Amino acid sequence: MAGSTSKTRDRILEVCLDLFNRDGVAAVSTHRIATEVDISPGNLYYHFKTKQQMVAWLFRRFESRIAPCLEAAASATAIDDVWLTLHMTFEAIDAYRFVYRDIAYLLNEYPDLEDAAQSLVAANLLAARQMCLGLAEGGVMQASSEDVEMPALQMVFTTTCCVSFTAPTPRV
Repeated sequence: MAGSTSKTRDRILEVCLDLFNRDGVAAVSTHRIATEVDISPGNLYYHFKTKQQMVAWLFRRFESRIAPCLEAAASATAIDDVWLTLHMTFEAIDAYRFVYRDIAYLLNEYPDLEDAAQSLVAANLLAARQMCLGLAEGGVMQASSEDVEMPALQMVFTTTCCVSFTAPTPRV
């Protein structure tokens, strides 16, 4: 029975991720999620009492997906390493694009996410700083430890804000 519960929970989260990415969190109701998963609203509430719980689960999955990317970025010392880690980072961001695209809405509606969101941005900034320092130490770029702050901030801005310039694509 536990396997069936886990499979249903995973299906719900997969559908939520697809809907949130496509239409935006605000536009997706729990009733719509239940309909898309082809389960009753009662069955949905058995697995997740609130939409906030679904968002929190997906946010944690995003954190887990992006953590290795940030770790790899922090240890990058060559251009090929940077390219690969940025590629992996943007793939993770695209897979969970609702997080950064809808961040203002998420923090307004689900204030419990604020600490996790701040930690995520802080980890991103730390990884970007470490990447720039590694590139400077490796002779790939010329920069002092003070000079890396601006490119690191620009990288964080790019990775966290790029999807907010794309609107959800509602179904017709």
